[in-house]
Amino acid sequence: MTAAEVLFMHFAVLRGPVRIASAAALLLAVTACSGAPRDTTPAATTASVPESGGRQKTATPTAPPSPSSTTGRNSAMDLRVTLDGRPVGATLNDSPAARDFAKLLPLALDLADFHGIERVADLPRELDTEGAPEPTAATTGDIAYYAPWGNLALFYQDGPAASADLLVLGHLDVGADRLGRAGRITIEAAP
Repeated sequence: MTAAEVLFMHFAVLRGPVRIASAAALLLAVTACSGAPRDTTPAATTASVPESGGRQKTATPTAPPSPSSTTGRNSAMDLRVTLDGRPVGATLNDSPAARDFAKLLPLALDLADFHGIERVADLPRELDTEGAPEPTAATTGDIAYYAPWGNLALFYQDGPAASADLLVLGHLDVGADRLGRAGRITIEAAP
């Protein structure tokens, strides 16, 4: 370990996260003046995160995930949707369950409130959930499928924590107030 690394560790570990920026600047200055050969290839950055007891944990650098790979919410299919006869914008993602849901279209469903956060309706059959993406928590406007009950859920408030039982299928571009009062939804594939 070089003197610069020891100095950095002293500031980062013993002085806490407040001094990390100062220690990093000092490390850069010491390294630049050390006369050591420089590597000209770009280095990956890592972050130090304080753990309990004042220790530092260094995160492994990774490329930032793309939005569609983390949420499965890319817009693969546009829909034509009405809530109580008034049109709203909507898309389905490209998950296997969303593709299976598209096979049920067109649909006209009566909606009921569930726990003050979502409007729900029974579907004509269960959806294929094999190959589902990693679970994500539903957010306002999400169209989701709750596998244990086989129903469609339209979230007008942010949903509970991520669960493998709740698959986000797509998203409605509508305000929470309007969605929370909706009594009927019609869904068709857009031409």
